[in-house]
Amino acid sequence: MEALRIQSLKKAFGGLPAIADVSLRVEAGERRLIIGPNGAGKTTLFNLLTGDLPRDAGSIELFGLEVSRLATHARVHMGLARTYQIITLFPKDTLEHNVALSLLGLSRTRWNTFGRLPQRFLEEARTVLARVGLESVARRPIAEVAYGEKRRAEIAMALAQKPRVLLLDEPLAGLSREERAQVKTLIGGIPRETTVVMIEHDMDTALDMADRITVLHYGRVIVEGTRAEVVADPKTREVYLGH
Repeated sequence: MEALRIQSLKKAFGGLPAIADVSLRVEAGERRLIIGPNGAGKTTLFNLLTGDLPRDAGSIELFGLEVSRLATHARVHMGLARTYQIITLFPKDTLEHNVALSLLGLSRTRWNTFGRLPQRFLEEARTVLARVGLESVARRPIAEVAYGEKRRAEIAMALAQKPRVLLLDEPLAGLSREERAQVKTLIGGIPRETTVVMIEHDMDTALDMADRITVLHYGRVIVEGTRAEVVADPKTREVYLGH
C-alpha cells in the first residue's frame, strides 16, 4: 500500500520554480531518503506536503486520500508529522513540557487557566523521551540541553503524535559524530508501522538509512532508486561532484 503519492507537484517563487515538477510514490513502512544540493527544493517539498505552503499545481495523497486542500492540522490528524531543519522548540520549557504540548495539539483537552498540563500527557511525554534516550533530562529546560539532545527532543515531539508518515528535515545537521550515531540509531529503531521520509543535504551521511533514495535538483527528481543505483548514476555524480 502506498503511504504517500505526489503527482506533478509544483510551487514557484519569483518566476523560478522551487518545485518544478515532482512526482514520487512512497510505500507504507518504507524508509525514503531525499537528497540534493542546497536550493534543490527539499524543504519546500516538505512544506507542500504538510500544508505550510499551498501548491500551485499537482496533487498529494496520504494513504489514497487527496489532502492538497486540507489545512496543516487536518493532515496532522491523518497521521502526518514532521521535524524542521531549524529546530522549533520552546527554550524556556522543559523537554517533557515540549513533548506534552505536541500531544495536547492532537487532543480536544483544554489547557486549564493555571497552565498545568494534564498528568497523563506529562506521563506519556516522559515515556516518549525515554524511547529516545532523554529520560534523564526530561525536566530540564530546552535551553540547558545540548544541541544533539534538542534534535532528539524534536523527533520525540513528532513520535508522540503516533504518526503514520514521519517527515524528518535534516535531523543529522550540525551534529557531532557521536550525536549523529545516536540519532541514526534512533531513526533506525522506529517501527515499520511508521513510514519515514528524510531529507539530507550530505549524500554520504545517510545513504545507509534508506530503502530507496530520491535525488532532487532544481525542483525536479533527476534520479531515484536503491543506494547502489543512485550512487552509480552519472547524474548523481554530476550534481554532487560537478562532472
